[in-house]
Amino acid sequence: MDAQASALLVPVPSPGKWGGCVRKGIQHKTWAKSNMRITNKNFIPDRSRPRLTKTAIGIVSRQGTGGNWATVGRRRRRGGGRRLQRRQGKEQCRRVEVRVGTLNVGTMTGKGREVADMMERRKVDMLCVQETKWKGSKARNIGGGFKLFYHGVDGKRNGVGVILKEEYSKSVLEVKRVSDRVMIVKVEVEGMMINIISAYAPQVGCEMAEKEKFWSELHEVVDGVPRKEWLVIGADFNGHVGEWNRGDEEVMGRYGFKERNVERQMVVDFAKRMEMAVVNTYFKKKEDQRVTYKSRGRCKQVGYVLCRKCNLKEIGDCKVLAEDSVARQHRMVVCRMVLEVKKKSRRVRTERRIRWWKLKEEECSVRFSEEVRQRLGGGEEVLDDLANTAGVMREAAGKVLGVTSGNRKQDKETWWWNKKVQESIRRKRLAKQKWDGQSDEKSRPEYKEMR
Repeated sequence: MDAQASALLVPVPSPGKWGGCVRKGIQHKTWAKSNMRITNKNFIPDRSRPRLTKTAIGIVSRQGTGGNWATVGRRRRRGGGRRLQRRQGKEQCRRVEVRVGTLNVGTMTGKGREVADMMERRKVDMLCVQETKWKGSKARNIGGGFKLFYHGVDGKRNGVGVILKEEYSKSVLEVKRVSDRVMIVKVEVEGMMINIISAYAPQVGCEMAEKEKFWSELHEVVDGVPRKEWLVIGADFNGHVGEWNRGDEEVMGRYGFKERNVERQMVVDFAKRMEMAVVNTYFKKKEDQRVTYKSRGRCKQVGYVLCRKCNLKEIGDCKVLAEDSVARQHRMVVCRMVLEVKKKSRRVRTERRIRWWKLKEEECSVRFSEEVRQRLGGGEEVLDDLANTAGVMREAAGKVLGVTSGNRKQDKETWWWNKKVQESIRRKRLAKQKWDGQSDEKSRPEYKEMR
């Protein structure tokens, strides 16, 4: 190295920190800033790095020879920032999972307890059923704590209904029965309103006037639900939306099933008008978990679950339960929703009642009379104070007759649901799975016999 080149280089106090050497007059940036901090007491550090903001909302005074200097501080947001606000909001809410399904049962006659057992095993909270073929507008317990709200005009065709779990059947606010093809039930779930619509569209061979009437009724019901409330439709539309969604990406996904038909356009047009989404088509499943109708080798997708597009992000999963077969041809579609509700404490109180019906027994009646007479001082006359007399009689009845436990009684309509019947249902289900898997002449008579 010659003398001229060596004169341009100067030693650096800390080679390990700022590098080996720097050219004279062009010092390393980091080393220069460090020197400024040491030599100049009034130096303001550069806090405009990526992690720090340039906005100064808090003034930090620093005394120096030249006066007060203000340094730039971090931005302070109200409530600790957006992340803290979101975390606090999540802490105040809790996640509630609700499973909603739809199934064309063919008929509810003789299938009530079997459907309830299937809902209990599959943990389905709300189920829309079509083609119930029950006449009337009533509500009936079908066993297992499940309650069916149904409506039908003819006992031989059509009919719709909604089956709710016990905890949700007690929170029903409104039931609107529009026709034997459309009905809606409003349920309160942890302070949130969920509207469940059960619909059954006319078949392919029906007249166009009947189809237009159905879509008009469904449109009117959906239009009457407020936007801030949840809306779920479980229906048998008798239409195939197909597996391609070209041009219809806003209302359906890419995982439909096979071919389309004429009724498909009615379903898609309705979803577009109402800003709803066909939930079945958004989840990639096996072919067996997309088929809702199977008969003699024909596989179709006619049962659907619809929700508003804005609520699609709360949908966790949707699939067809191919293993359970309450109906001969149709299969149940189950959709899992995850709701965020505010935390609130509820106290469940059970009402205990006096067993007044035991007064029909002669022994209890005599004991009760003696207890009341003794409490009234041995006299035969009733006290003038009726409130005092009523209190004395209640105390005597509670001591002699006893009180109930407050627990729910077993459903009277399902007294026949014993282990023998359950075992027969299990064998029928296994025979149906065998027939679906093999589809031979031997398995079909076996399933028919079990059924």
